Amino acid sequence: MRIAAVGDVHLDQDAAGSLRPALEHLGEHADVLLLAGDLTRHGALDEARVAAAEFGDLDAPVIAVLGNHDHHGDQADDIAKLLEDHGIRVLEGDAVTLGVDGRRLGIAGVKGFGGGFAGKCASNFGEREMKAFVGHTIERAERLREALASLDADVRIALTHYSPIPETLRGEPPEIYPFLGCYQLGEVIDECGVDLAIHGHAHFGCEQGVTPGGVRVRNVAQPVIRSAFASYGLGPES
Repeated sequence: MRIAAVGDVHLDQDAAGSLRPALEHLGEHADVLLLAGDLTRHGALDEARVAAAEFGDLDAPVIAVLGNHDHHGDQADDIAKLLEDHGIRVLEGDAVTLGVDGRRLGIAGVKGFGGGFAGKCASNFGEREMKAFVGHTIERAERLREALASLDADVRIALTHYSPIPETLRGEPPEIYPFLGCYQLGEVIDECGVDLAIHGHAHFGCEQGVTPGGVRVRNVAQPVIRSAFASYGLGPES
């Protein structure tokens, strides 16, 4: 199975048409394109229309999650509907299964959230604001768990915006790791038997990492991969 993925393209009206030429014959190179959030710059509908024009109606399925930038304008539901109207499946705590060469590829997606990693993470304790922050982290991770558990597939991918491990954040200031990902996502990925985890959000991170349980993790933020998409193989040959 050939997986193409990119995140953090941060499109606005000035970027219209910038990615489409590289995507026109996507089906020759990939069986699916995964979008790891932050498709827009400020979460505006006009920006989402640019994203829909770039990624919509391609010759391969396109599956997305939204990112924090896509939520900034408080129009995330409208953005998701607009993308869906252009054939882009948007996941948030749910999953989709695709047929690829006689096998089933399952993709579970959720935005995720921050909180940090083992030894240096936020605690569900204290002021209601802190408990709300960590509560959202826990709830998003549980939604990912439910989505993965719902899949009946030969190959399973976890698609998030926030990172499930600290390794792919190397290059970012350690002080902001708690705002770039959380260990709860990584725990779910290990517990649910995922074959590949894809995320974005960390512009100055690195591309490759592995969960404690051995699952491959890839940071596909465009400033990291420096291309219209990165490609990964899944299956016996990979």
